[in-house]
Amino acid sequence: MAIPNDIASLHDYERHAQARLSEEAWAYIYGASADEYTARSNESVYSAIKLLNQTLTDVSKGHTQLDLLGHRLAHPIMLAPVAYQKLAHVDGEIASATAAAAQGALFTLSTLSSSRIEDVAQCAQGPRWFQLYFQDSRAQTLELIKRAEKSGFSAIVVTVDAPINGLRNREQRAGFQLPDGVRAVNCQPERQRQINPDESMIFQGLMRHAPSWKDIDWLRQHTTLPIILKGLINPRDVSIALQHEIDGVVISNHGGRTLDTLPSPIEVLPRIHELTKGDIPIIVDSGIRRGTDIFKAIALGADAVMIGRPIMYALATAGALGVAHTIRLLRDELELTMALCGCETLSDITPDCLWQPA
Repeated sequence: MAIPNDIASLHDYERHAQARLSEEAWAYIYGASADEYTARSNESVYSAIKLLNQTLTDVSKGHTQLDLLGHRLAHPIMLAPVAYQKLAHVDGEIASATAAAAQGALFTLSTLSSSRIEDVAQCAQGPRWFQLYFQDSRAQTLELIKRAEKSGFSAIVVTVDAPINGLRNREQRAGFQLPDGVRAVNCQPERQRQINPDESMIFQGLMRHAPSWKDIDWLRQHTTLPIILKGLINPRDVSIALQHEIDGVVISNHGGRTLDTLPSPIEVLPRIHELTKGDIPIIVDSGIRRGTDIFKAIALGADAVMIGRPIMYALATAGALGVAHTIRLLRDELELTMALCGCETLSDITPDCLWQPA
């Protein structure tokens, strides 16, 4: 698949993807929870943050490298765990992982991947993390962890903000169902449990396997890999995570897909950075579409960022080549922003690079 000639930014990939995907697949990929206020705000909030450039600065030795949990990375752009990538392209997660390796990006594989853990690992030689949803039983969860360890994944990213799906009204209206040939191939089918008439479908039903801090402590006992919690937005949760000696956090509202009207990660990031004091890495996702967005996130305390939906837009448009191009576009935009703001390295990007009126 070739990259269309008129693509200049991630927004162009979104436009092309909508034209190529079925209405049902588009509803799943693009859609968010309820009225989708959070999903829209995730992108628009970045435009309200203004840059403050600095001129006449020598940046001729500039670079975007960083050290993150044992990896020396070429840039701070990471691929978020996105489920069912074969919805967008027949090669799915293998295409994305291959593209990430080619562009020096860290790839994160979803528990709900439509490609086998082992197959992705065999095809992707770059740094990779495994995203974990706790399963029906600890035995099933442990099996996933051990497969990821054996396949060379170097960290476990536990998603904690989506024990159940949000109100996916756009999907409901489109009648979305996974098509034949697309499923969570690494998971065993979920057991169905009868709900008594006096029980809640939510509390006693869908939430019956929702993890707690005890499960995080159990996980620590069963893996030596770093544990990163993804989906924290409340500073109180970050404080608890620090008490449990978590190795890193992904500040995220799940792209607005779980609970509508949450704040954007970039809005709570300064408070969370103040809490962590740089003791653990902070990664931010939800709404990253420009290199300026990455710059602003780093200025406010992030060490790196993740992109989610743009992976699917790029896959649907141009497969692995599109994903690689998406990463490259963001990196080029970040470097341009750094150069024009007088920042030679990522450590030079501070709150002073943002306009903060009195």
